[in-house]
Amino acid sequence: METFQMLDTEQCNPATRQIDRLSTLEMVQLINQEDHRCAEAVSRVLPEIAKSVDVIEAQLRQGGRLFYVGAGTSGRLGVIDAAECPPTYGVPSDLVNGLIAGGPLALIKSVEGAEDSREMGKKDLVDRGFSRKDALVGIAASGRTPYVLGAMDYAREVGAPVMALTCCSESEMSRHADITMAPLPGPEVITGSSRMKSGTCQKMILNMLSTCTMVKLGKVYGNLMVDVQATNEKLISRAIRIVQAATGSEESKARQTLEQCGYACKTAIVMLLLNLDAEEAEKKLQAANGFIARAVERK
Repeated sequence: METFQMLDTEQCNPATRQIDRLSTLEMVQLINQEDHRCAEAVSRVLPEIAKSVDVIEAQLRQGGRLFYVGAGTSGRLGVIDAAECPPTYGVPSDLVNGLIAGGPLALIKSVEGAEDSREMGKKDLVDRGFSRKDALVGIAASGRTPYVLGAMDYAREVGAPVMALTCCSESEMSRHADITMAPLPGPEVITGSSRMKSGTCQKMILNMLSTCTMVKLGKVYGNLMVDVQATNEKLISRAIRIVQAATGSEESKARQTLEQCGYACKTAIVMLLLNLDAEEAEKKLQAANGFIARAVERK
């Protein structure tokens, strides 16, 4: 295993050696300049990201689930991405799961030593009934977190596909994964503060993994989130705008149609585009495996 001092994320950034002597404006300009390296770093691993999306989609289609596993900032980013999937795409709350070393308490404060246990990484997966149908993405900027490695090894043991998301080259995690996504944005602005550029890269890639998977599962029509859950006034308003954008209907018509189908955007869109009632529209969607574009195709 690499010595900690040799990790990419622990190197000193020569461009920021005198950040403590800069004006406030110069500080934020320098951080912004360094942040531009994140998108470039992510662009260099797009093929690996695309392969990961295809693997995740295949597992979800056979009834599996997606698990993000991380510690500290990496774990929190995974939990955030998982938590956003149900309201945005209408998926069950256990389809995309975020596990963080130390459990829920670690989301708001440091849980000392939690990330150092390989056994806990395995145990947390066992407790969630992880199986070969599922998919796992291990997240660690350093590429060496024991908690994550323990989870990755257990996932491989049961025969599930394993992906690594790290910001270090030739990491320990890469030797435990089927696919490695390793964006390298360079040393952090503040030496070792991997919540910065490394965290930004991880967030960008998690956005891609979940978004592209949901698109491929039919949760999007055009670029509209048509499985959004209208659970509050803001989301009800968004659902109405989505139906209007997809069908060209007036607001009153979109609202009325949504009310007829329990605010299910997909159903409302098919109802309006094909002039069907809610039951017929639902049948069309089921026959099209949930894809609006296929449901409205005229043969």
